[in-house]
Amino acid sequence: MGENDESEIIEHHDDEEMEKRRTSRNHSHSFLESVTSSEDKNGHSSTQSSHRLLAYSDALISIIATVMILPVAHTKFQDDEELKESIQILLTTKVAVYLMTFLIVSVAWAAHVRLFQVIERIDDTLALLNLACMMLITFLPYTFSLMATFPDNFLGILLFCACVIVIGLIQAAIVLYGFSHPFLLNNHIQMSQNQAYYKQNILKVIMRVPIMCFFASIFSFIFFQLSYVLLAIIIFLPYISQSLKWIRNKAIGGQVDESPDSMLFYTYHPIEPLSKERVEAFSDGVYAIVATLLILDICENNVPDPSVVKKQFDNNLNAALQEYGPEYLAYFGSFATVGLLWFVHHSLFLHVTKVTRLMGLFNTFSLACVGGLPLAYQLTQEFPRGSRNELEAVQVSCVIIFFAGLFQLAMWVVALFTERETLHPYVRYGGREHTFMLAKLSLYPCVALGSFFLTCILSRFSAQIFHMMEIGVPFAFLLLRLLVRVMLALLKWLFCPGRPDVDCSPVEEEDSQLPINDIVT
Repeated sequence: MGENDESEIIEHHDDEEMEKRRTSRNHSHSFLESVTSSEDKNGHSSTQSSHRLLAYSDALISIIATVMILPVAHTKFQDDEELKESIQILLTTKVAVYLMTFLIVSVAWAAHVRLFQVIERIDDTLALLNLACMMLITFLPYTFSLMATFPDNFLGILLFCACVIVIGLIQAAIVLYGFSHPFLLNNHIQMSQNQAYYKQNILKVIMRVPIMCFFASIFSFIFFQLSYVLLAIIIFLPYISQSLKWIRNKAIGGQVDESPDSMLFYTYHPIEPLSKERVEAFSDGVYAIVATLLILDICENNVPDPSVVKKQFDNNLNAALQEYGPEYLAYFGSFATVGLLWFVHHSLFLHVTKVTRLMGLFNTFSLACVGGLPLAYQLTQEFPRGSRNELEAVQVSCVIIFFAGLFQLAMWVVALFTERETLHPYVRYGGREHTFMLAKLSLYPCVALGSFFLTCILSRFSAQIFHMMEIGVPFAFLLLRLLVRVMLALLKWLFCPGRPDVDCSPVEEEDSQLPINDIVT
């Protein structure tokens, strides 16, 4: 009995030791893979995980793209100044600068995403080349500001074009370095027998933008208006190129397969995949920065001066703060709007399995509108109550919110065209969450559009209508699922009377049995 107990104790002790060693080896292996450098099988130099580098790049680019709204939002208006005239001036200067800067920086970010879909592992050389690229991307808003402030001067165009050309050359150097060290490339290209084709095609696509900027810089000395046209074409170059390719194929007849094997990268096709994780990271960065920018005006303009509190309010801080009541209401309403737009974006991408280039374009447009929400906040609390300027400011805010939500809805519509590749079964047409997702994405566009027309009819109560919209939408989201169920039950009662056991909405049987974990994963 004692010997058996002793042997069992020894065996149990040995099992514990083996388990500890196995756990230690697993921890060491994962640590070596994710944190430290590890030498590849051919004895090449060590590589590193690119996750932190990409997260840093996404955060940096999202900040640069969003902070350009500050000069627009901080524009001061006079109470007796016609807002229409001021808006027209803004649209030709600061708003145009913000939109073009946001789009140009977003194009640079999309190029960065595609580049590091090809190169999945990095080393010190690639990390330093990426830092050089980030430095030039962060300098682009300054050059664009010069172009907007001095449109007739060629120096701003030259600086902008020079930055873009150098960025293109750095990206080309990254591609050449990556293909000279194949262990840095993604697995698809590593296993491909056509690496030379991949390298040639990627370099050709990357160098198109620097070449166009080179010609734009030349035309800046001759006919600078043409330079601006060439720079605007850069934003939509992928879609122009794909349209021309489609027209050529239709004219020639038949589809020309340019790739020896399935070309997944740098195809300029609308369904070309983008990294879902990086799209989410970039979008989260924009939403977070916009939500943070809102409080800057509160901290700067809504803290009363101690001498004013002492003289005018007899040291009564509570009475002094009551003067800023409309500003606080506008802040909380604007923050709720930004937060709920992020919530809708989060809900959409929870059900998205693959992000395409066209979805990324609509996401960029939506984020550009979200970046304009600090301007909406500034306008809604800038003018006296009941004035004509206040009405127009509220309507401008409704338009910004409408388009921010509309482009989110457009992303979902685009995803529905290729739903089997881009969406989970739950939200596909006929899925049990399809109607609820449609209602969630349609809520802000419908409410913003309704508020706009309501302010046209009841112009005296425009501010009250707008603030009621901002406060009421969160409660609408809380009750949305119940409202959708009531609406579906009402439709079922109207169109399928006398058949209570039949569900009139088409539901895929196999999809309805999927566990909720499938959605989360």
